[in-house]
Amino acid sequence: MRRIRTIISYDGTDYVGWQTQPNGIAVQEVIEKAILEVTGEQTTLQGSGRTDSGVHARAQVAHFDTETRMAADKFAIALNTHLPADIRVLYSEEVSPDFHARFSAKEKQYRYFVQTGPHADVFARKYALHAYMPLDLDLMNEAAALAVGTHDFSAFMSTGREVETAVRTVSLSKWEKQGKFLVYTVQGNGFLYNMVRILVGTMVGMGSGRIPKDSMEKALASLSRKDAGPTAPPHGLVLWRVKYPDFDTEEVLSREP
Repeated sequence: MRRIRTIISYDGTDYVGWQTQPNGIAVQEVIEKAILEVTGEQTTLQGSGRTDSGVHARAQVAHFDTETRMAADKFAIALNTHLPADIRVLYSEEVSPDFHARFSAKEKQYRYFVQTGPHADVFARKYALHAYMPLDLDLMNEAAALAVGTHDFSAFMSTGREVETAVRTVSLSKWEKQGKFLVYTVQGNGFLYNMVRILVGTMVGMGSGRIPKDSMEKALASLSRKDAGPTAPPHGLVLWRVKYPDFDTEEVLSREP
């Protein structure tokens, strides 16, 4: 049995998320069907993490096991011939059987895109939150810096979820202006359900003046969901990068074609 590691990019607009579920079509099940068509084998595709309905991925990492003797780097090409245009396998290679896309991951990076200006960009409507009001970027970056380090992020998790611990370590948290977009980049060893979207909703709320300027600080101290801001919509969020001890999607995707 061989284990194949892949990097997958997808537009999550028309999917109920990464994980297969009964209420709609998920990215995972679409790719598993493609694997069946290529290999003749029923297999489970294990991803580095779940993305919710409407969330996108630039670099999702996933693995599957196969008996097929096809050259490992050819799986990406073969699978893409059986996939819709909004899902692409960008890379494939054979790895050790002890590799696990989820449990071997050390850090993940997400980016959230906010389009600013009085009018929404028609071509960004599926990939960025439109903020028509001015946003205080300096204030938002001050708030973003508070997330760096090891904290209990209970206030930034959707209610009704149970986890062993809400403590996570964030190594990078910052906002940058890129043309008409404000881009939030956050990287850490793991994220709670809706954590990134609640962080964004809190900081955008602070930057627009809709919620108090000390909301981030207060929520981190109180651990209460009511002290954080709203949950930002999913379509601005992208799983951007996944890092392993010996593998980094950013390094792979930045190589010359």
